[in-house]
Amino acid sequence: MSQFRRARARVTALDICAQARLEVETRGEGFTDLTREARAFLAEVGARDGMLHLFCRHTSASLTIQENADPDVRVDLLTALRRLAPADHSWVHDLEGPDDMPAHIRTALTASDLSIPVADGAPLLGTWQAIYLIEHRSRPHVREVVLSFCGESGR
Repeated sequence: MSQFRRARARVTALDICAQARLEVETRGEGFTDLTREARAFLAEVGARDGMLHLFCRHTSASLTIQENADPDVRVDLLTALRRLAPADHSWVHDLEGPDDMPAHIRTALTASDLSIPVADGAPLLGTWQAIYLIEHRSRPHVREVVLSFCGESGR
């Protein structure tokens, strides 16, 4: 007996490829939930089945899919990232302040882009998953995330 079960393949005709830029105002280091904005983008372009792609256009902020139920998860993730790349280390690159090089390292450890399957117009996230921008700098910034959808439209 096999230990795997796979649903039948769902074939989608590519008839739409849409893109938008999302400006995100951060409050400084922390997580900003982008899930609602991603869903709104999919609705706006009439997405049905396909792939949602998000790309963060910065080297000191990143993207992740993480638990949305318990905010302590995000607190602990920030703590772990601070331990991995502390601001009080004597980094060579410090032109933009002591938090800049740690922000670059934290971005390298996480992700600049995400791809999420879409079915029936909704991202196929797990029950407790959300899409987050992680601001790695200590002060507020305006970040840009490119949202793209390619697949089948319901129009």
